[in-house]
Amino acid sequence: MSFLDTADAHSIAEEVHTARLSPGTVTEHFLSQTNARESRIRAFVALDPQVVRKQAQGLSSPGIKGLLAGVPIGVKDIIDTCDHPTGFYSPIYDNNWPSRDAHVVALLRQAGAVIMGKTHTTEFAYMQTGPTRNPHDLRRTPGSSSAGSAAGMAAGFFPMALGTQTAGSLLKPASYCGLYAFKPSHGLVSLEGVKPLAPSFDTLGWYGRSVRDLALLARVLVPGLPQTNRDNEARSFGFCRTSRWDQIDPPVAQALLAAIEQVKAAGHSVTEVVLEDEFASVFDDHQLINDCEGARSLSKEWQSSPEQLSAQVLAMIERARATTWDQETAARSRLAALAPILTAHFEAFDAMLGATCGMVAPLGLESTGPSDFCKFWMAFGLPQINIPLPRGQGELPVGLQVIGGFRQDSMLLDAAQQVDNALRVISGL
Repeated sequence: MSFLDTADAHSIAEEVHTARLSPGTVTEHFLSQTNARESRIRAFVALDPQVVRKQAQGLSSPGIKGLLAGVPIGVKDIIDTCDHPTGFYSPIYDNNWPSRDAHVVALLRQAGAVIMGKTHTTEFAYMQTGPTRNPHDLRRTPGSSSAGSAAGMAAGFFPMALGTQTAGSLLKPASYCGLYAFKPSHGLVSLEGVKPLAPSFDTLGWYGRSVRDLALLARVLVPGLPQTNRDNEARSFGFCRTSRWDQIDPPVAQALLAAIEQVKAAGHSVTEVVLEDEFASVFDDHQLINDCEGARSLSKEWQSSPEQLSAQVLAMIERARATTWDQETAARSRLAALAPILTAHFEAFDAMLGATCGMVAPLGLESTGPSDFCKFWMAFGLPQINIPLPRGQGELPVGLQVIGGFRQDSMLLDAAQQVDNALRVISGL
């Protein structure tokens, strides 16, 4: 096993900065990994090795600058790139070549990153799944719409990747594939050049090989984000099961509760938080708003090419058409009324802990399982991180979710690092 098989992006960039590794060497390693396994994983929808090599060659001058110098990054195929097509996993957009990069892709290039290619998504980042398989078990789904980015990360095709989340499309694949993932507070990251689905929730996020990778990419994509570092000082966490805890598979629940005990054993406090009964409506209200906004976002495609839309998208549009304006307004009002109550629950803690998913990756590629444990916090635009739990030989990944208060992204990244430290040290990793 080589250094590049396990090194995080922070370490890779350091090696490139000091000229111990060249961008070309890094790129060739990851292209080789892709060539060896892509036919089975199917993470990419568009990959041109010559385009990738040309980018690396452009970085090959001495003293390469940039936080991401020479780091290959996969990009979800709802995000525009000028040198790869953007198809949204829809036949409507076959051979759609954007004229310029999305804002976030431009920032990546300015930071010295190498765009590896476009990764498979679901149709318009909704429900119709693609061909991507979970590297941990090819019979299983890698998760929802950021599936190609997550599977490519887990397979070793790149050490960082972009995804998006509207319900659970970033964190759920992270949980299923055993990855670190960060979904920032809603509105912090520019969505210029990203296909919208439900703008009230749509958020760009990313995968990395460590919490510090998540923080590194945050420095690039959220200019001005404050830096927080309290070293090894004990943190205070809430632990919130939400009203859907009874839907968690028992082995997953046991793994999560054991992780909570490890966090306590490391000297941090964890206090259980029980939310008011009114929060049980959040799941359905998120779905209703998601449907209504999704129908509006895809109205052009529905009017021009309905025969080329999947049954899932058509069903979403039909549900939205059956929803009145007053019903949507009421759902928004309920979330707005609950938001300050939730904020008050967060005030006593550095972050909240909870489940990312209630199950390990399901068998089959047609269904990705529910997103409720991600969706709940998404409804309020809160920042979220998935931390993969240590696992034994042959065990499938399980994720622990760490949630921050709105716009408390720096505090969340810091708290997540402490959680990860506790899990790795006590587990002997």
